[in-house]
Amino acid sequence: MQFLAGLLSVLIAIVAPAGLVLEQVAQRAVRSQFKQVEHLRVRVDSAPSYQLVNGRADRVRLAARGLYPLDGVRLEALEIETDLIAVELQKSPQLKQPLRAGVRLVVTAEDINRALRSPTVVNQLRQLGIGALSPNDAQQAERFLVLNPRVEFLRDRRIRLQAALQETGDPEQVEVVVEFGLAFPAGRQVQLLQPKASLDGQQVPPEIMTTIAEGIPDRLDLRQLERSGIILRILNYQLDPKQLEMAAFVQYPKGQKF
Repeated sequence: MQFLAGLLSVLIAIVAPAGLVLEQVAQRAVRSQFKQVEHLRVRVDSAPSYQLVNGRADRVRLAARGLYPLDGVRLEALEIETDLIAVELQKSPQLKQPLRAGVRLVVTAEDINRALRSPTVVNQLRQLGIGALSPNDAQQAERFLVLNPRVEFLRDRRIRLQAALQETGDPEQVEVVVEFGLAFPAGRQVQLLQPKASLDGQQVPPEIMTTIAEGIPDRLDLRQLERSGIILRILNYQLDPKQLEMAAFVQYPKGQKF
């Protein structure tokens, strides 16, 4: 959400006086949020055009391919289309009315696996250890390293994660394979479908995987964002062996500062 909020703040700045020059200025502002952008187009619709002076635009559209938010981390495509933007320009910019936007994101399995080999992500995985399984046990997490992680998108719309866990000071590694489908009930929760896992080829008991899966929707409930007035819903989710595509709706509340 911080990444999306940062990008939306740039789009909001486009309707401020500093963004009046040309849409090329808007493109440069968006590019500044990324390490690299292969292709980018930003369009600001405003009729009449002078309403931009008052911090209003009918619509802002962004279409980009090959975005690198971090070194070695690539997004295949990102599209954002807003409804009317109305910004209070006095002091720090804030929304005069709720901002609604549609977002489409595409990531490829190849780019994910390349990212998993990047120094930035590798370091994060080393710090993570098995923290996802034992979030309240920092010492336990530090005991393990996650090695050679890999993601595979399967033909039946399932995802397979593979990695090796190695305890610090122990040369032995445990091969971990986790496979699951994804669903988004009401567009606001993340649900694992028929999860299964194995450790060194030995299947993890189904009841253990069921217990883990049952806790995911509560931990990844997008309604938690509503405490700060932000609404985020997953509208569509598509998965094939090459890529994952997701469409979402986001709304920021009136008075939101960027």
